[in-house]
Amino acid sequence: MSLLEQLANTGSEVERALKWAEKGNPEYCTLAIERALELLDLTIADPKNRHRLKEITRLREVLLDYFFGPNEFGSSPASWHSYFQAYGMGVALRRRAASA
Repeated sequence: MSLLEQLANTGSEVERALKWAEKGNPEYCTLAIERALELLDLTIADPKNRHRLKEITRLREVLLDYFFGPNEFGSSPASWHSYFQAYGMGVALRRRAASA
């Protein structure tokens, strides 16, 4: 998968985690964010992404801070929606272009 697709998939799990947190289900929220972190770990391990490691590892750090830490970076559900929306849109546009 491309980095765009990898981060879009991670974003889907983060969106699930946010929705479960909003619904007051911390167990499902934790499961979703653990899947997101697993996807990020796979993205970090992918040699073709070595030139983007600083961004990807910082993303992992900020996700951990938001979901399990004191939220020192001041993240919010809106900031996560905004960050990951670009990747989802990029995948959708790429698929549209490929099918045209």
